[in-house]
Amino acid sequence: MTGEETRTIMSPPTRGPAQEADLRTSHAPAWLTRLVIAGIVLTALNLRPAITSLGALLEEVRDGLGMSGSVAGLLTSVPPLCFAVFGVMAPRLARRFGLPAVVCAGMLAIGTGLVIRPFTGNTVGFLAASALALMGIAVSNVLMPVIVKRWFPDRVGSMTGLYSMALALGTASAAAVTVPMTRSLGGGWQAGLGVWAGLAAVAVLPWLPLVRAKGTALSVERAPAPAPAGRREPASAPDGRRQSVPAPDGHPAPDGHQESVPGPGGRRESAPAADRRREPAPLRITRSRTAWALAVFFGLQATAAYITMGWMAQIFRDAGVPAGTAGLLLAVTMVMGVPLAFVIPRLATRLPHQGPIVIALGLCGFAGYAGLYLAPAGGAWAWALLLGVSNCAFPLALTMVGMRARTGAGVAQLSAFAQSTGYLISIPGPLLVGVLYQHSGGWGLPIALMAGLMVPQIVVGVLAGRDRTVEDEATR
Repeated sequence: MTGEETRTIMSPPTRGPAQEADLRTSHAPAWLTRLVIAGIVLTALNLRPAITSLGALLEEVRDGLGMSGSVAGLLTSVPPLCFAVFGVMAPRLARRFGLPAVVCAGMLAIGTGLVIRPFTGNTVGFLAASALALMGIAVSNVLMPVIVKRWFPDRVGSMTGLYSMALALGTASAAAVTVPMTRSLGGGWQAGLGVWAGLAAVAVLPWLPLVRAKGTALSVERAPAPAPAGRREPASAPDGRRQSVPAPDGHPAPDGHQESVPGPGGRRESAPAADRRREPAPLRITRSRTAWALAVFFGLQATAAYITMGWMAQIFRDAGVPAGTAGLLLAVTMVMGVPLAFVIPRLATRLPHQGPIVIALGLCGFAGYAGLYLAPAGGAWAWALLLGVSNCAFPLALTMVGMRARTGAGVAQLSAFAQSTGYLISIPGPLLVGVLYQHSGGWGLPIALMAGLMVPQIVVGVLAGRDRTVEDEATR
């Protein structure tokens, strides 16, 4: 055996990013996993109180800041606008700084915005502070499915259910307790809105150790260092034989070997292979029909959700329901997501096609809107329950994001695309409801609009529920 052959290094087949993330997760200490779970739950609790607390006090905020119905409609459209604009930045920020750092910064942004916005004294300042909080919500919205996929690749359904359940609990709690808490704090709406910053401050804590943790499935993946100048080492096949493949410039290396760089465990591997392992090529996500169907489904369910969170309490108040009861009705709608957000993702992961769940949720929406149109006060609790079931399209959409991609990188791209595009689609809905309400003088037309949007939501949801992945479609 020659000296050159002696230097040939045996290397096992290259692992992909998903396999390496699984390996790092399986070797992570138990306390770190518990910390990740705590971070997911506390983050989810903070993703909606900024919105539903405002919905419960919208009439008081309108009076205090002198808003018209159209401006209030604009205010209820700010959340999806911010989610669309800032959500698309989340994967790039996560690649640069790491998932824990970005989510931690998001929680800080939520807390800061919620502290500032009640005391700005004017509509513009209120909108700007709201946008800061919503920016933090946007990046965390996008990255939560990625964290679940990275850390719990074999428990996507159950962990998405836990995350969605915590999100629904935070949403419902803010709707239910904001009005009575405002009264207990002296009756000023400013205190009732600002108090939710404390919950965001608590959510920062579990992410701080995770920001410092190295070598986990959530850490920043650095590209390997370039190989030192000198003799090139030959790459090895899985059976130990040397193999010659092109150098990085596309031409064979002068000595017939491939450029190599240090790999995991100190072994050497080809630079192109290392780069591919560390930096998978982005998908052409816009080529995927499933990605588009999921994005539109996400947008239409978000439209219904933000109309509900922003206007439902006001619909009941205009029908003669007291303010405290209207807040409780909104809370009932939101709290339906607590048990169902755990059940629906688990059920969805066991079905080859999620279309039947989409249809069932859509029919509940039709029934709820019909009741809200015909007898808003008489059957208020029933309509709140039905609309709460219908709003569980959100955890279903999140679950399908995790199911419609095979890898963590694919989930990150699909999550960013579906949520950013979906939130862009949802922007006009709450604004249009405010305009229709102001110019028609009632809720007939806005409710008809909400019911009408359920038809395309069901159609695209059935298409998004088909058993296929965006990787297959985006590479055709």
